[in-house]
Amino acid sequence: MIHLRLSLLRTISTSYKVIRKASGGSKMSERKIAVCQITSIGDKAKNLEVVSKVVSDASKENVQMLFFPEACDFIFDNKKSMLEAAEPLGGSLVGQYRALARDHGVWLSMGGVHEKDETDTSKVYNTHIIIDNTGSIVQTYRKLHLFDVEIPERNVRLKESDFSKAGSHIVTPVTSPVGKIGLGICYDLRFPELSTQLAMLGADVLTYPSAFTHATGQAHWEIMLRARAIENQCYVIAAAQVGHHNEKRRSYGRAMCVSPWGDILADCGLEDTACYKIAVVDLKNLQNVRTNMPVFSHRRRDVYSLYCFSLRKNLLDAAPAAPSGGETEYKGATNVFGHVLVPETCVFYKSKLTYAFVNKRCVVPGHVLVAPARLAERNLDLSEQEADDFYKAVRLVQKLMERVHNTNSCTVTIQDGEYAGQTVKHLHCHIMPRKKGDFIENDHIYLELAKHDQLVAGYPAKPGRTLAEMEEEAAMLRKEIQKLLVVES
Repeated sequence: MIHLRLSLLRTISTSYKVIRKASGGSKMSERKIAVCQITSIGDKAKNLEVVSKVVSDASKENVQMLFFPEACDFIFDNKKSMLEAAEPLGGSLVGQYRALARDHGVWLSMGGVHEKDETDTSKVYNTHIIIDNTGSIVQTYRKLHLFDVEIPERNVRLKESDFSKAGSHIVTPVTSPVGKIGLGICYDLRFPELSTQLAMLGADVLTYPSAFTHATGQAHWEIMLRARAIENQCYVIAAAQVGHHNEKRRSYGRAMCVSPWGDILADCGLEDTACYKIAVVDLKNLQNVRTNMPVFSHRRRDVYSLYCFSLRKNLLDAAPAAPSGGETEYKGATNVFGHVLVPETCVFYKSKLTYAFVNKRCVVPGHVLVAPARLAERNLDLSEQEADDFYKAVRLVQKLMERVHNTNSCTVTIQDGEYAGQTVKHLHCHIMPRKKGDFIENDHIYLELAKHDQLVAGYPAKPGRTLAEMEEEAAMLRKEIQKLLVVES
């Protein structure tokens, strides 16, 4: 078995490398990027000159996007100077970055600027900005994980939280000419949950613009970049600071681009000079890796889960998008369920005033929903007749699911109103068959239910089942409920 696995891995690796080296047939999927390396100092004007020259030079080589490191605006050796130099994103410096992108017709990832917060000038945000080739800011990401290390016996104190505030959102991957880009910054690299979440949200490229210390860079930089690429099957682009910024601070360097197979496609090395390296992001090859080794489809979502609560898609100053008319357009008869439509083929029970249907995202196997046929938002909105029919249906469906799943326990719950966690504005009851040990702590099911129910709130929903899977379960339940009704009569 081991020999078989090794042979299979060699075959996959060889196939990937052959396709990657092939000159024909994949040009349409290839995107040229430049990963950049600079040495920022405490002089914004000089740093801007360096950035401008790199953009000018790289754009002549027809790159579509350039990636700059964390602190590309400046690095000072004291908090006072840093706070004085920080600007809001609408300030002059970001305006000049935007002009560079527009004038040279390229996209820019400015991997970390000191964003001044007008409401709290005692600290800044470490903010990654994506600018398109028209000079528009497409997205911003505020660094989530702050590098706080203090080792008194070695006289080491590096606490980013002394002068920086952490962000509060994972940002959905940004659609760009080089693929969908997942945004991170430096220390975020050490938290694989973030990268995996971004990959689950559809990222093709993960970015880690950085200013790694020399010691940690020597020990971990290449290893972690390649690991994030391999485990998430994404390109990883990590622009870097290099060399001595001042007497107190030195960065490691080695700005890199890594392939989804873990190959280093570009490496800027350790020299203290501004430079860039060009690499090709080939989305066809990326898909080939994912097809040959479909690790995300092999995840045991019945055993573990990874779903974020604090996700942002829109720019921070943009109005939230209105909910859409539903996730999927179905053909055939449908039932109104709040803002979405439930296919008739997914309904397994109907009375005059109530219906029950299978769930697209199940917290546990057999997780189904019961709702009034009329679009009643809350429990108190039901008429007496509707309430009587609704609760009769709940009891019947609970009995059905316990019978089908061979258990004598169910979590039966209604999230009645906005502050109770209701996200679909149509009264519904969750019926979830329970078995011994299905959650380490019994009440963890409510945490999973919250994750299940976050689609409208702007968070990523748990991965949904296919329509075919749902229809198959509904067909089985329709047969079983008919048997139950015979017994009940």
